[in-house]
Amino acid sequence: MTESLAHVSFGLGWDPAGDTEVSALSSKDIDLNAAALAFVGDSFTDVAYHEQLTSRDGALRHHGDSVTGDGDGENEVISVDLTLLDPAVTTIVFLVTSYSGQRFSQIDNGFCRIVDNVTGIELVRLYLAEVGAYTGIVFGKLHRPDQNWAFTPIGQPIVAQHIADAVPQLTTYLH
Repeated sequence: MTESLAHVSFGLGWDPAGDTEVSALSSKDIDLNAAALAFVGDSFTDVAYHEQLTSRDGALRHHGDSVTGDGDGENEVISVDLTLLDPAVTTIVFLVTSYSGQRFSQIDNGFCRIVDNVTGIELVRLYLAEVGAYTGIVFGKLHRPDQNWAFTPIGQPIVAQHIADAVPQLTTYLH
C-alpha cells in the first residue's frame, strides 16, 4: 500500500505562438488553461482555474494565468493541499483546455504533469502533441480508492475550450 498523497502540483507548460509553425496556423496567441475541479460524488462543487484562482476551502490554488506560454517550464501551476480539502469532496479532476481554440497537435512543447510536493517525485507527465487534434484533455484525477488519496492518470481527449464545455463530459471519470 502506498502512502496517501497530501500536497500535489498540477503543472502546464507550452511555447508561445511564433516560436514554431503555429504562427502560420493562427494569428492569435496560444492560451491554454489548467483547471482542478472538485466533485462530491457526481456533483461538481468547486474549482480553481484562471477565472477563480482559489477554491472556497483554499485547498485548490491556481498560481496565475498565462495567456501566451511565455517563459521556460510550467506556465500555469495549480497546487492542491489535500489537508485543507472539504471532507465531502470525493474526486478532483485535472483538466487542460485550449481557450484560444488551437488543437494540441498544433502546440509546440506542450505538456502537463503531476508532482508529489512532499517527495518531489513527478507522478505522471503527458505531452500534449500526443493528444492530437483535440482542444481539451482530462489529464487525471485525485480520488480515494480506500481512505488514502491517490492519483490516477486518465489522458482522455475531449472537445472543450473552457471548463463549462468540459464539466458535462467528466461524470464518466468520477467512479
